[in-house]
Amino acid sequence: MFNFFAQIFGYILSLLYSIVKNYGLAMILFTVLMKLLMLPLSIKQQKSMKKSAKLQEKMEIIRVKHKNNPEMMNQEIMNLYKEEKMNPFSGCLTSILQIILILSVFYMVRSPLTYMQKIPNDTLNTYIGQIQEAGKEVSRAYPQIDIIREVSILKEKNPEDENVQKTEINMNFLGLDLSKIPQQSMNDYTVYIIPILYIITTFISMRMTTKMQKEMMDSKKAKKQEVIEISGGKEEEEENPLDTMMETNRMMSWMMPILSVSIAFIAPLGLALYWLISNIMMIIERIILNKVIKTEEE
Repeated sequence: MFNFFAQIFGYILSLLYSIVKNYGLAMILFTVLMKLLMLPLSIKQQKSMKKSAKLQEKMEIIRVKHKNNPEMMNQEIMNLYKEEKMNPFSGCLTSILQIILILSVFYMVRSPLTYMQKIPNDTLNTYIGQIQEAGKEVSRAYPQIDIIREVSILKEKNPEDENVQKTEINMNFLGLDLSKIPQQSMNDYTVYIIPILYIITTFISMRMTTKMQKEMMDSKKAKKQEVIEISGGKEEEEENPLDTMMETNRMMSWMMPILSVSIAFIAPLGLALYWLISNIMMIIERIILNKVIKTEEE
């Protein structure tokens, strides 16, 4: 699955690179394009979260009405979701899709000569052997990144090889070498710039998500208390499917940033740049969508 999407993403990135002739700029344009393609899903998810908050009162009425009949209560809640045309698992599905996207882009960035430049594996293995013969080390984790770094050796050994020309990718972006890997270049402070900026934007994004979820939970508790007071009943702790779904969504929203931050320090900087631009666009997108949806509601 990841290989399939990495092939598609590689074609897109290759086309963008052929236009701008810079890997960093091509990656930024690729990120913007991906976010635009995902925009309808983001809008749907944002509206779904807002709509879910408004369903709290109806669901609390159902829970009070059927508190002694859990099966009926769950059935009524699911019927309510159907009537409102909402999928309670949409947050999980979106998170899973984002994980697929993250890992597919990782595949592409890890092996740009395969997915972006379409150089055969046999040819790449030959280049690896030639670089090793010249006394240079080739990483087992990122051999294609080392091929790009040592392209001068390949030009001497294969002066008329067209594939060698394809390995010469311009990885310099604003003075940063996007082929570098933080874990392998710990003495170079420049390798930390993009990952640190990515971590900062990640926490900003998570803060926004947490705030939105807290508002939903506060609304839920307020409606629950209101219904209890009207019905004259007593508040009882009970497990309900909505809480379980929201907790699952919350865990998923934390898992992805933790996963990506971990990968950012062991992957080429090109991947961290993709995530950084993606985070910045996500923050802008949420701010704009919140204002637009709020205006529509008013």
